[in-house]
Amino acid sequence: MAVQSRIKLYTDSTPNGIKISMALEELSLLYEVEHIDITTNRQKEPWFLEINPNGRIPALLDTLENGEQIRVFEGGSILQYLTERYDSEHKLSFPRGTKEYWECNNWLFFQHGGIGPMHGQAAHFYRYAPTKIQYGIDRYINETRRLYRVLDTELAKSKSGFLVGDHISIADVAALSWVIYAAFVDVDMNEFPSLQKWEEKMSARPGISRGFHVPKPLMFKIKGDDPEFFEQYAKERSKWILSGMEQDKKH
Repeated sequence: MAVQSRIKLYTDSTPNGIKISMALEELSLLYEVEHIDITTNRQKEPWFLEINPNGRIPALLDTLENGEQIRVFEGGSILQYLTERYDSEHKLSFPRGTKEYWECNNWLFFQHGGIGPMHGQAAHFYRYAPTKIQYGIDRYINETRRLYRVLDTELAKSKSGFLVGDHISIADVAALSWVIYAAFVDVDMNEFPSLQKWEEKMSARPGISRGFHVPKPLMFKIKGDDPEFFEQYAKERSKWILSGMEQDKKH
């Protein structure tokens, strides 16, 4: 494993944010956290755009022993970076070039290209959109359910209870960061027994549990499936989302 450097994580309590803190905790790495409250648009400020030109969290700066700084952005890229550089014991990964290594990549990109985008759009149309468009709601919730079914089917075949191989990996971490928000997009986990069992198993891990609550307590885990909390959360976020859409028109 590379010598521990100075890792600084720029994050907020979102699905994309917590996947990185969960991985850092599972790897027992030391890291500094800077809370980027995305509702204040700090991620759009010039200093942050030097770290992530896309103006999104999470982002990470790794300062090496020689003073060189490596910037890493996009959740999947950060997960791969952390395991490539610091996971020589393969706590969250598999030896490069093995069957399990490539299978882990398959599921990592399945989350990045499928679950994340579809789940996000389901939340937008179901919770945030000022005009309720039933087509959009049905389209994205059902696609999210379909993707959950893919995970459920795979986990039903797994002897270890993990997506890949015989232990937890970044594939599990990436998927979990979205699955815990199932109820927020009106997806009933009882439809997916193997996925539900996996979610409970993953959430009980000490490292994962600590990672949930970086940079602040994750209310989605504390409140559970509380409809009143969901409604209030969506109401507060909707204002910021709609404001951001107006700002994006200007650039």
